[in-house]
Amino acid sequence: MKELKDVVKYHRKEAGLSRRQLSEFAGVSTTFLSDLESGKQTLQFNKIVDVLMTLNVAIEFKSPLMKKMNNEEG
Repeated sequence: MKELKDVVKYHRKEAGLSRRQLSEFAGVSTTFLSDLESGKQTLQFNKIVDVLMTLNVAIEFKSPLMKKMNNEEG
């Protein structure tokens, strides 16, 4: 499984975006984006989500209990 830093960097490059451009589109600093792409462990989750949404990358939750949880909610 790829690490988050690799996913972000790959999608940014494939989109032809510089770190500065992506940071502007996502509303985060270039320092934050650099930290994210280098694998820093302590980053604000909401800002990570902003970057992923900008890159059109979805977050999927998986666990052995997810099917049960979804059935109970439905």
